[in-house]
Amino acid sequence: MRVLIAGAGRAGIAVALHLRDAGHSVTLIDRDPVVARRAADQHGLVAITGDATEAELLREAEVHRTDVVGAMLRRDADNLAVALLAQAAGCKRVMVRMRDASYRPVYRAAGVQRVLSELDVYVGAFGTALEHEAVRNALFVGHGTSVAFEMVVPADSVAVGRSVAEISADQEFPESCVVAGMYSSGSQPQKVRGSSVIEAGMSVLLVVPRGDLQSVISFFMRRR
Repeated sequence: MRVLIAGAGRAGIAVALHLRDAGHSVTLIDRDPVVARRAADQHGLVAITGDATEAELLREAEVHRTDVVGAMLRRDADNLAVALLAQAAGCKRVMVRMRDASYRPVYRAAGVQRVLSELDVYVGAFGTALEHEAVRNALFVGHGTSVAFEMVVPADSVAVGRSVAEISADQEFPESCVVAGMYSSGSQPQKVRGSSVIEAGMSVLLVVPRGDLQSVISFFMRRR
């Protein structure tokens, strides 16, 4: 997959390295020559110096041959310009990093459907973990209406030794919660079936509406 990323800051470089290591062809654009040179010299990334909001530069970067464009510049107005230019050039997939939530309806009106909010990521991961000690990793999903999170099941939890089907049928388990995965320490996540049994110390991946988060955590933390 050919990927073009506008913005070679720390986030842009981190995403570019991840994609390159996964086998994709990645090109970065940044108007700061020092930043672009660092991306090339220190990380071996293909980096172009210039303003990604200029149509001519995007043409030189062959945006029309790109599978995905990621706009990760510092200003939403610039990310919006990159997205519009990329779409006009024929790029089918455009993603933007949103700084200001007031731009969300603007992006949608412009036809940009993949909008990633840093604030949502920070609140989802950091805020949820601060509020709920049992939560390991968390992320807002469904436009912020639900939370996908991971937690470790205590050895004396009421869930230990019970199947997913049994837990789902428990009246104290919120019907809105989805058990998306589970894995033991050192193993890969396994496919969840109704017959899958929760073991002590196992990590479970759950998706639940934000309003039911505490109820789900309390269920798994309840001792036998």
